[in-house]
This record gives sequence, structure tokens and C-alpha cells, in this order.
Amino acid sequence: MTMLTEGKHAGGFLVWEVLRDYTREAVTIASGAGKLEPGTVLGKITTGGKFTALAPAATNGSQNAAGILWDKVDASAADVSSVVILRGPAIVNRYEIIWPDGATEAQITAATTALATIGIILR
Repeated sequence: MTMLTEGKHAGGFLVWEVLRDYTREAVTIASGAGKLEPGTVLGKITTGGKFTALAPAATNGSQNAAGILWDKVDASAADVSSVVILRGPAIVNRYEIIWPDGATEAQITAATTALATIGIILR
């Protein structure tokens, strides 16, 4: 018997948004970010303004939640352009969001609060 596994879909985490042309924007995902799945919480690197996976222990800006990745990307070896939910009002399914491995409850709470300040609400 062959077992098939369905991966995450682009934007599958989104419950509601006011207007896609307002909430979404194309950004640059920084080289070295690796393979990221839809729903990955992102931080914005202060120098250069590129995005990468949220890194709570970082000191380069990526420790602050700044958006949610729309579709999967592979930024292992080069910068890539991708769509990100950058502002709200938008509501996302909290169970479809990807947090960094090892993120503590305090770090997740801080990131959830940061997303709420830009209008992205987790339900």
C-alpha cells in the first residue's frame, strides 16, 4: 500500500483578509533561510530589509515577527522573491502557523502580539 502525504497549501492558513492587494506584498527572502513552508512566521532583517524565518534569539531584526509566508520557498542558496502577509486586517488559523523549532511559549506569545500590532490576528 502506498501512503500519500499532502503538504501545506499556499495561503492555507488564511481564514480572512480585508483585501489581498493590501495585506499581501512581494518581498525578498534572504539567502540561507532554507526551505520554508506556507504559514512560516517571518522576521525582517534590519540591514537590507530582507525577510527570514523568525529567530527569537537573533539580534538582527529577525527576532521580531513581521509577517507570514504565503507559499513555500527554497532560499537555501540564493535570495528569492515571495508573497508575504505583511499587514491586516487579516485572520489566520493559529494551528496552521509554523513557529521556529524550540520556540518557547513566551516567544510565541511575543510574536503573536507583534503580529497583532500589524493587524494579523491568530484565531
